[in-house]
Amino acid sequence: MPNTGIVKYHVKLKFEVDGIVEKADIIGAIFGQTEGLLGPEMNLNELQKVSKVGRIEVNVDTKSNTTKGDALLPMSTDISTAALISAAIESIDKVGPFQGKFLLVGIDDIRAIKKKVIVDRAKKIIQEWATKTISEGEEMLRDVYDASKPGKLTSFGKAQLACGTGVFESPVIILVEGRADVINLLRAGFDNSIAIEGAKIDETITNLTSGRKVIAFLDGDRAADLILKELQGLVKIDKVLRAPTGKEVEECTPLEITEILKEVIEPTVEQYEAPVQHQKGVKKSKPYESNNSAYQEPSNLENAEKLNDDPQTTSAVKELYPQINETLEAMILDNSMQVLLKVPVSEIIKRLDSLEGARFLVMDGIITQRLIDAAYKAGIEYVVGHRMAELKKSPEITVRTFDQIGIGN
Repeated sequence: MPNTGIVKYHVKLKFEVDGIVEKADIIGAIFGQTEGLLGPEMNLNELQKVSKVGRIEVNVDTKSNTTKGDALLPMSTDISTAALISAAIESIDKVGPFQGKFLLVGIDDIRAIKKKVIVDRAKKIIQEWATKTISEGEEMLRDVYDASKPGKLTSFGKAQLACGTGVFESPVIILVEGRADVINLLRAGFDNSIAIEGAKIDETITNLTSGRKVIAFLDGDRAADLILKELQGLVKIDKVLRAPTGKEVEECTPLEITEILKEVIEPTVEQYEAPVQHQKGVKKSKPYESNNSAYQEPSNLENAEKLNDDPQTTSAVKELYPQINETLEAMILDNSMQVLLKVPVSEIIKRLDSLEGARFLVMDGIITQRLIDAAYKAGIEYVVGHRMAELKKSPEITVRTFDQIGIGN
């Protein structure tokens, strides 16, 4: 339709012809057999000249000496004229020499469709504006909230996928779409998310999620539907959660995120037991005393000082670091720093039960209280990993991060 016309309606029709015809035959029948039916002012040729009717679009499908298809007429007339012309086209009973039948499918009000698009876009503009104009008070609260959380942003694998430090050992992995989503989950207190960063899923994700509970937490839009299909073809997903319709995960508040994730990730309290005597004599167990304080740096422990000052130990750990960094694996060594076992982080605890002569544990993960308890029972004297969770005091075990012994990520 010429630029001077404004399309108001789309007249949609379908047709069936008892013979083989082409698009030109259909258009010819529409123009020819409606001419004069409604008077010269409603002649389709004349209406096209004054930009009241646009270019007629026709699709045809020919099968077994029958032609079927659909036609669309863009119109800028009033609705009464559009209805009359639709009825006139429905009266066509021949296309060339063949019998034919036309039927109105519907008349779409293009202005109503445009209004919906405009309203939806306006909502999006308001949403973006609201996100970018958080009040100063909310920013201050967010800063305080962030400071109270132990999770940190890091990256994983060759693709350097953004993730929280919790993904190295958490039994639950939350898959999100991008780096901003990971940051927002950290703000809400969830440090076990990793960004897939694109519809093409990196093999890192497949390796990382193996043997773990996997939650897909995606945006509430159409693009996320496509990403989910790709994910489900490569990863076993236990639960799919979505941000509210039309909203992205990075736009959700901490309260919204907590509300969405609470059904699949509930906080648990576990009590672990440690032997009264360490590897010697009779093992009698008692639970650790209730203690709200975090693990104390082992510099105040006699055994920790001795081991940490040993340059041979530190040197050996530095040599092992490149072999396990970003592999989600752990190495268990004996007194001579010889590797006894190399296993995935998720299998350390169960493998320690049957291992003898273990003295050192070097791991690509987070050192947890449960791990310390298992290491204590197995005779481990030195544990080093990427990060320490909140730990209770444990005598006779030195606990270090790679940063503390001079090895950066």
